[in-house]
Amino acid sequence: MSAVTGTRPVNAEQTGRRVEEVLDRLAGAGDPTAAAAAEELVRSLMDFYGSGLARILQLLPASGEPLAKLLDDALVASLLVLHDLHPEDRDTRIARALDSVPDHALELVAFDEESGTLRLRTRAGGGCGCGSGDSARQAAEDALACFAPEVRAVDVQDAPAEPALLQIGTGPAPAKTR
Repeated sequence: MSAVTGTRPVNAEQTGRRVEEVLDRLAGAGDPTAAAAAEELVRSLMDFYGSGLARILQLLPASGEPLAKLLDDALVASLLVLHDLHPEDRDTRIARALDSVPDHALELVAFDEESGTLRLRTRAGGGCGCGSGDSARQAAEDALACFAPEVRAVDVQDAPAEPALLQIGTGPAPAKTR
């Protein structure tokens, strides 16, 4: 089994939660030496893999197809963000995440840095109009977890209804003056 074809799909968010759960369990076991050693091990592995990812980025051309493919990959993008190596700024990564959920026509309204809340709006004519706000929010949250983990909450608003067309007819002819 090769390293490329034999890898199992990994969800970065689930893996992060699992690591935290294991560290919490070790901390709660009452052996501070074991808990400290586990945390040191995680930090060492993070440093090691972060250095490897930084080297990969140095060896790649600054732009072009190889880099674009890496940045489009959710797992790779999440690792680059985790190690503060992602070459794109937050707003670009948010746009990339939203582009990755084409089934939902979403547009950015605002991002509140303090709360980490991203407000989105469904685009007029987007979606089926059948209460798909929850699925749009979930799809956006899933994509943003990999590309922009600084987004901690997503609020999706429906697009404003198209205004009713006002029909203006011709009024009565002006009275003739003599």
